[in-house]
Amino acid sequence: MADVKPRIGLMGIMQDLYDAMLPGITERQSNYARAVAAQLGDVAEVVFPKAVRNRADADEVVAQFEREGLDGIMIVMLTYGPAMNVTRALVNTRLPLMLANIQPERNITPAWDMGDMTYNQGVHGAQDQANALVRAGIPLPVITDDWRSESFKRQFEDWARAAAAVSRLRRMKVAIFGYAMNGMGDIRFDETAMLRRLGPEVRYLATGDLYRAMQAATGEEIAAVIERENAWFEIDPRLSQAQREESARYQVALKKILDEGGYSAYSTHFGAIAEDGRFKFLPVAAASNLMAQGYGFGAEGDACSAVLVAAGQILIGDAHFTEMYAMDFDRDTALLSHMGEGNWKVARQDEPVKLIDRPLGIGGLDNPPTVLFRVQPGPATLTSLVSLGGEHFRLVLSEGEIIPDSPVMPNLEMPYGEYRPNGGVRQTLNNWLRAGGTHHKCLNLGHHANRWRLFAELAGIEVVEV
Repeated sequence: MADVKPRIGLMGIMQDLYDAMLPGITERQSNYARAVAAQLGDVAEVVFPKAVRNRADADEVVAQFEREGLDGIMIVMLTYGPAMNVTRALVNTRLPLMLANIQPERNITPAWDMGDMTYNQGVHGAQDQANALVRAGIPLPVITDDWRSESFKRQFEDWARAAAAVSRLRRMKVAIFGYAMNGMGDIRFDETAMLRRLGPEVRYLATGDLYRAMQAATGEEIAAVIERENAWFEIDPRLSQAQREESARYQVALKKILDEGGYSAYSTHFGAIAEDGRFKFLPVAAASNLMAQGYGFGAEGDACSAVLVAAGQILIGDAHFTEMYAMDFDRDTALLSHMGEGNWKVARQDEPVKLIDRPLGIGGLDNPPTVLFRVQPGPATLTSLVSLGGEHFRLVLSEGEIIPDSPVMPNLEMPYGEYRPNGGVRQTLNNWLRAGGTHHKCLNLGHHANRWRLFAELAGIEVVEV
């Protein structure tokens, strides 16, 4: 999903009275808008239909953006334009907004005349427009910068990714195979409240659907998965051909169900799989491979974490499902791991990713093929999506690093890495727990707090940084 560029509408605003004063100004400023769109073309597909000069234009352009399924609207003042011409259209749209406070020229020069003043007077129109949207309670990130600069492009990309994550979550479907783990409290939430606030629709599917899809997998589909795994991983010689084929069958079936049903994220609970009675082992490797292909995932029937990982895939890319297992007070770290599901796209680049024959007592089934790796050292961002009742959702956010000198743990046969939060493990976890941060998390390599803050702002949810 992160490989798909955000699709953003550029709403270029001016007013028609300037045409009599400066003939050709509409085409001139439209060319400026097209240049802005081209400048941003390597990070997003930017659509500019025409200059918005009155209320009818505004209604028409916003309707086009919605009809074409764009991810957000960037407002650019091509000249001053009265806010009342466009406010109704912008207040009514569900597309995330951003105000780009830019102008054609970087500098004011002594040679400017009234024409130059008019071409570059967007800033006071931006103030008129921002005031109207703030009074309407509409989230409105703002970027003030030179539109040709790399800093403007980077800020725009952060917002465009956040807009895409919010817009796509509003159309998202999440599949839960079986049920959510009984007794696990921090994964519980109101599904209708999530639908209203964030947009994802959660559907519970029978484990029998998965079993039947596995039986329908063809030999060619199974062989293709095994061939790709042979290219990606160092294969444990203890794995039998029967194990490899059954694991591949899981992946083929899950992907087919997700794609045919329009699901962007899913969760399986080991209890539901084990209790069905027809499965040989848990679909651990399949989850790792599907995350590496861009799907969201949450364990134990946790739809909130599946949605969060899906958002991380769109917002940043290579999102990894994990949880904290233990703390090291000397190294000031927390051990991140899970029982086998992890996105191997975040694996250390100096070590092979392994596919192993892994004994696993959970579920009481046979050994599941498991993808084993350590997480790449360097900057990292950890997030949790918390349901606090009703439509009150909170994003808990931490930046830190995966430390490079953590010891190899030869007896730990699942993905792992040691995370050192910027605030220190003691204070960060004090604050994480006070904020209600859940034990299922999304990890992205790199520092991405700004994108997550923008995501929360546009989604209308609280963010707590710890």
